[in-house]
Amino acid sequence: MAALAEEQTEVAVKLEPEGPPTLLPPQAGDGAGEGGSGAPNNGPNGGVGSVAVEDQPDVSAVLSAYNQQGDPTMYEEYYSGLKHFIECSLDCHRAELSQLFYPLFVHMYLELVYNQHENEAKSFFEKFHGDQECYYQDDLRVLSSLTKKEHMKGNETMLDFRTSKFVLRISRDSYQLLKRHLQEKQNNQIWNIVQEHLYIDIFDGMPRSKQQIDAMVGSLAGEAKREANKSKVFFGLLKEPEIEVPLDDEDEEGENEEGKPKKKKPKKDSIGSKSKKQDPNAPPQNRIPLPELKDSDKLDKIMNMKETTKRVRLGPDCLPSICFYTFLNAYQGLTAVDVTDDSSLIAGGFADSTVRVWSVTPKKLRSVKQASDLSLIDKESDDVLERIMDEKTASELKILYGHSGPVYGASFSPDRNYLLSSSEDGTVRLWSLQTFTCLVGYKGHNYPVWDTQFSPYGYYFVSGGHDRVARLWATDHYQPLRIFAGHLADVNCTRFHPNSNYVATGSADRTVRLWDVLNGNCVRIFTGHKGPIHSLTFSPNGRFLATGATDGRVLLWDIGHGLMVGELKGHTDTVCSLRFSRDGEILASGSMDNTVRLWDAIKAFEDLETDDFTTATGHINLPENSQELLLGTYMTKSTPVVHLHFTRRNLVLAAGAYSPQ
Repeated sequence: MAALAEEQTEVAVKLEPEGPPTLLPPQAGDGAGEGGSGAPNNGPNGGVGSVAVEDQPDVSAVLSAYNQQGDPTMYEEYYSGLKHFIECSLDCHRAELSQLFYPLFVHMYLELVYNQHENEAKSFFEKFHGDQECYYQDDLRVLSSLTKKEHMKGNETMLDFRTSKFVLRISRDSYQLLKRHLQEKQNNQIWNIVQEHLYIDIFDGMPRSKQQIDAMVGSLAGEAKREANKSKVFFGLLKEPEIEVPLDDEDEEGENEEGKPKKKKPKKDSIGSKSKKQDPNAPPQNRIPLPELKDSDKLDKIMNMKETTKRVRLGPDCLPSICFYTFLNAYQGLTAVDVTDDSSLIAGGFADSTVRVWSVTPKKLRSVKQASDLSLIDKESDDVLERIMDEKTASELKILYGHSGPVYGASFSPDRNYLLSSSEDGTVRLWSLQTFTCLVGYKGHNYPVWDTQFSPYGYYFVSGGHDRVARLWATDHYQPLRIFAGHLADVNCTRFHPNSNYVATGSADRTVRLWDVLNGNCVRIFTGHKGPIHSLTFSPNGRFLATGATDGRVLLWDIGHGLMVGELKGHTDTVCSLRFSRDGEILASGSMDNTVRLWDAIKAFEDLETDDFTTATGHINLPENSQELLLGTYMTKSTPVVHLHFTRRNLVLAAGAYSPQ
């Protein structure tokens, strides 16, 4: 891991200030986002850099905090004393104070191990590990393997726990109760740990109930501090450029019988009204530089508007049809899927390190002719774009070779000219869909890259990987423009906000973070999942975020207020894909349990309690209404659902590889 630490500290320091001309350089003190969650911001060394091994002084400094030695034989007594006190306290305080069990258990165990009391540590672990919440099982498994001081030196989980303070949110009354108890008992060992390693976020008001606490806890470093979700987020959409919809011949033929002029007017108004009103929550148009619209983009927008008028309005009484693309005989191992916005192409990333692109329409895939043939073409002719294509290369499938490891992420550019793929080999590759060749290999991650995604406006893209950071790139820069550091474990999935000013990342540390593209700051931290997060999607209006994880739950978040607003239970395995319908009425979720489920998004988000009190204390009351919101469950024979996509007319396309039992 030494290389990781050195590379990251260097990268964070070197790359950031230079920042390419496309984006303003970040302000001082960003670089590494928020350091560790809840840790003091130690700059680039905060959350990620501290996995150094050769930098012995660094690690020793981190571990030396465990030197203050209590009597090793007393640890069990201290812990059981506190446990007894919490279990006998009033119900209203018990739920809140029970949050202390896990972080204290871990730190006391690590203190014993660090001070080489192996037997005491072992007996302490065996006696109390069964009391911890079930969602910490994986962490406890890692912990149980740390039995000697030497094991601690290179262990990332351990170092994360040490460098980032565990965050607990407790009401003032419960905190006073705890403080009084520890001072009366002269229980310094525990009090020292509370002060040294925990960050207690105290709020005034009623203590939270067990149910409210359970909804929010479960991440590697406790809950998010309330401060972390206070900064302003511009979650509104950017103003659409005004494009006149021309009347073309097709429309005239198709709509003659209904009287064309009548048909056209309302269409143009509905498009105009959408773009003229400026969203009050939108970022300024020029907050980050976005690429200019090309003529081809304008044509595509016009096509999109025409399709929109034929879109089906979905709702509980009008569910979409689902068209499932099953990859049969995918012995290469299907690891990623993406579909273009206009649903004309589908790409699959495979474990044999290839990327395959299929045409879903009758239009075959063709490459551009060789240079010698291109020179013979009359460049002035009207159909020059048609002439440059080589008919001899037409086929339904193209295979792209170049990666040297499984391909875990794939993403089409909005204009369908490029395809991104990210792989276990640590690179992200940009492929041309005109020549079907690799144009660039972006090297920045040192470890597998789990996901990559193009910005909705093209040009920018984001990638996240095993090195626990997400990177923001521009297609014409070979180095990242931003490094988003702060997660305590792999970044499994990345998504751009519809206005392209923010990036959401879901991680194996069981948190979701929202990053500001402008300055690299972390502006939201969402905790509540009990397992690594594998899917994210923003609602089309930019206000909400849905996240899915290995715990089978789909959580809904209000980005503006930084609150969890819903929990959808039903899946029995990892939720791999989430997608809102084009107008945001329905949320579709696909899972490893071989089902696609449709949820009523309008009902889930209506009459939300977002008063000041809720926002200030994070007291959320989640209604147990998963069954009411579930509109339908659709089983596949034996195909985990890897990807979901709503076409412009609101038909659902789902994809996965058939896995015989």
